[in-house]
Amino acid sequence: MNISVCSTILADMDLLAETLAVGGVRGTAGARIEASGPWGIRWHGIAGAAFYAVTSGTAWLDLAGHPARQLMPGDVVLLPNGSGHTLRSEPDAAILPHQCTAAEDARACGGVLRLGSGEVQTHVLGATYDYDPAVSTQVLTTLPELVHIRANHGGGCLDDTVRLLSRELAHPQIATAFVLNRLVDILLVQLLRVWLTEKPAEAQGTWLGVLGDPLVSVALAKLHEAPAKPWTTDLLAAESATSRSTLTRRFRETTGRTPGDYLTRWRMDLAAVRLRDTDDTVDTIARSVGYTSVYAFSRAFRRARRQAPGQYRGSARSAPAAEKSGNPL
Repeated sequence: MNISVCSTILADMDLLAETLAVGGVRGTAGARIEASGPWGIRWHGIAGAAFYAVTSGTAWLDLAGHPARQLMPGDVVLLPNGSGHTLRSEPDAAILPHQCTAAEDARACGGVLRLGSGEVQTHVLGATYDYDPAVSTQVLTTLPELVHIRANHGGGCLDDTVRLLSRELAHPQIATAFVLNRLVDILLVQLLRVWLTEKPAEAQGTWLGVLGDPLVSVALAKLHEAPAKPWTTDLLAAESATSRSTLTRRFRETTGRTPGDYLTRWRMDLAAVRLRDTDDTVDTIARSVGYTSVYAFSRAFRRARRQAPGQYRGSARSAPAAEKSGNPL
């Protein structure tokens, strides 16, 4: 692999990592399903994204608008919008209300959910991914309603992590919950890598689609690296070694925005997080995202968030803790 290709790949990975981190994406291990015999549960909807990894046995996933699909050992599934769905032993297995109630409790506390009777045949780890509502530039919210990676098609890293997850579940030890949460974070990145590699056409129109275009991903990395720089489309095109018209066309095709529109949105995301989480002055925050005038920054922020910076700071800090960002991925 030549140096330029390596540099592009590293830039893409750094770009993804930063966007997930600024977006406050964090994974938490949820219900650990141990099932046997006929069983079925329904989730009416989950805040954030839902994730499942089948470590042994099989299960059927039913999502409105999609044919029921069988999940095999080693399969991983991401429902980026947490849409309502069912998991069952068979496509026609009955959904029992008391099992659904137990499922909600297990998901909330990360406990074991025992379904059916007899010797356990199926193990599934459920997890959720939350993200920061203050940040509008999100990876997960642009993905399709269902992302399914089959076992042995994800490359060694994803398969190895699922096996490690399986061993941790089979032999819990001290700090198992901590280990599971970290593995869930790793699995998300590996799942996104595999999905982008295997199904690049599906990635078009999502945030990840930019990583499939070397020109746009390099330009985007430059904006992320120096958001306060006085960028113009001409300057960004020159630093990306292309013409203004080519950059604008490719940028719009992959992101749905012009470079200037994307930069403004990213700047407002960075500013919103600092307004909420720090005591930095509005002037300091304005300069950190490329505005030399507090008035110009305030006007741009009000257009983006429908509140002046000071008003936003007050309302964001008074919001319930559940609506605020947690530790980033």
